[in-house]
Amino acid sequence: MFRTSDMVLIAVMVSAAAFTYQTKHEAESWLSEVRRLEREIRFEEDTIDLLKADWSLLTQPSRLQRLTEIYHGQLALEPVGAQQIVGLDELPERPLTIEDLSSERLGGMAEGARDNIVTGGVVR
Repeated sequence: MFRTSDMVLIAVMVSAAAFTYQTKHEAESWLSEVRRLEREIRFEEDTIDLLKADWSLLTQPSRLQRLTEIYHGQLALEPVGAQQIVGLDELPERPLTIEDLSSERLGGMAEGARDNIVTGGVVR
């Protein structure tokens, strides 16, 4: 009735169908994961746009001017004078001081002890 070759072909066909079903199922689950991530990204982008709009609203010069007038007594803010704005070459140079650390004891691993921790990035 059935020969051995028929049985082998039926087994191969069934295993191929099972493999195809499994691959399709995995692809669909990955596709749903990608769609979920795209939704999250879209939500975060919308949140960033909203925060940028809020920042733009909060930093409007007219609003800041009104707030400085309201809280002038508490903040004691004064307008910037033209003589206060200078270029980089007009700033005085700060003297350079270098601390001598060669005579100090640093302690810890710097005292000459060897670090015995082996990492993948160190080849001995």
